[in-house]
Amino acid sequence: MTEISKIIRTGDDYIDSLRGRDLKIYLFGELVKNYVDHPIIRPSINAVAETYDLAIREEALASATSSLSGLKVNRFLHIAESAEDLVLQNKMQRKLGQNTGTCFQRCVGMDAMNALHSTTFEIDEKHGTDYHKKFLEFVKMVQKENFVIGGAMTDPKGDRSKGPSEQDDPDLFTRVVETNENGVYVSGAKAHQTGCINSHWIILMPTIRLTDVDKDWAIVGAIPADAEGVTYIYGRQSCDTRSMEDGDIDDGNAKYGGQEALIILDRVFIPWDKVFMNGEYEFASMLVDRFTCYHRRSYVCKTGLGDVLIGAAATIADYNGVPKVSHIKDKIIEMTHLNETIFGVGIASSHQGQKMKSGVFLNDDMLAQVCKHNVTRFPYEISRLAQDIAGGLVVTLPSEKDFRHPEAGPLLKKYLAGRKGIDVENRMRILRLIENMTLGRNAVGYLTESMHGAGSPQAQRIQIQRQMQVGYKKNLAKHLAGITNDKEEPQEPSDYFKRVFKTKDSVI
Repeated sequence: MTEISKIIRTGDDYIDSLRGRDLKIYLFGELVKNYVDHPIIRPSINAVAETYDLAIREEALASATSSLSGLKVNRFLHIAESAEDLVLQNKMQRKLGQNTGTCFQRCVGMDAMNALHSTTFEIDEKHGTDYHKKFLEFVKMVQKENFVIGGAMTDPKGDRSKGPSEQDDPDLFTRVVETNENGVYVSGAKAHQTGCINSHWIILMPTIRLTDVDKDWAIVGAIPADAEGVTYIYGRQSCDTRSMEDGDIDDGNAKYGGQEALIILDRVFIPWDKVFMNGEYEFASMLVDRFTCYHRRSYVCKTGLGDVLIGAAATIADYNGVPKVSHIKDKIIEMTHLNETIFGVGIASSHQGQKMKSGVFLNDDMLAQVCKHNVTRFPYEISRLAQDIAGGLVVTLPSEKDFRHPEAGPLLKKYLAGRKGIDVENRMRILRLIENMTLGRNAVGYLTESMHGAGSPQAQRIQIQRQMQVGYKKNLAKHLAGITNDKEEPQEPSDYFKRVFKTKDSVI
């Protein structure tokens, strides 16, 4: 890993820490030489930088004192030591969504670290390994240096009907290809990796439940983002080349953007002190389940983006002269209702957090699934309503170059005027922001990522089905209906209901 000259504190420090690293990045069929200042990549770096600056401006919200290192650390690097820590993660995520209007790329690393805290502890408990100790040393190191951690779970998967060991190409799931006294070498790929190029370290994890024939794929380890053998192929986003044009109106959100890339791993070395699982295949499902539990309630971040889009819709209604029209007000109410429903369930999941054997707190799983399932739907409806309020100009607006043109510009200022006293350029800017979030570059983070990030809708429905305890609820109904001769076996309340009704003196 490239040596970083000073501890990172501010957003500017973070941006400086990325310079000088030798990353192999392909974008538009070319190797990118200076990715930090590349106009397409830089907005995503700016979004991560805001996570540092927020921790300075609002320390209580975005930082915490670590019991591991004794340091005041960025909350994205903090192991949750209480339900309140989980709640503050959600509040920080919403604030950052408001501040950037996009994906700020650090939730996956935070959730991976918290999931690994309990999983490594329980692997050691069964197998007598020392993964947890090594993991804690890694956490203390990244806390001290204030690094960005990326979590890489999603494999390309190949034929979805087959497991890792059944694929024609074994590299379609990341695997160990060689082991020696110093560590392991891994090959494979990780897809859709949010903020990976903007990370200092990346934690590689299995993506599915594994069996005893899949031991080579049961690998968890941390690698520097600039490790030898790593290649990044940058993902395209709708309207991304607008960032390469002159001006900033057509971008919609010129300063901030998200980032996804395909990571190719070609015999990447992981030393033993950075290996946190190696062959313990039966714990892959535990890690996946706990990571997704954390990560699915982390999607309250989308409510911050929703706040921005609601504000944009209300602004364009005002600029159009119709802020008091009843159906406009009703649509903004509905947008707000949907947005707060997402937040309410996500933060409830955190409030219901429980202490694990390792000491880390895990949020409620059922409510996490419901939170993410709402996220797969509600942002789409919020976006539809925003487009409805904005009108057709959101997709037919001429370019900024036309607006700046000496002949076309005055015509646009004349014919694109809204309510008296409103600057036409401001009207154009708010329309471009709505386009950016519902159709353009940041629709990746607000819509499609909401659908598929942390698992697509069916994944949540499966988990909800596992926990919905229909038998217990049938017993409740039969009792009130006076049914006493039903021979169906009674069911005790599930862990979910035990948590719902838990008091401070309860033992579950």
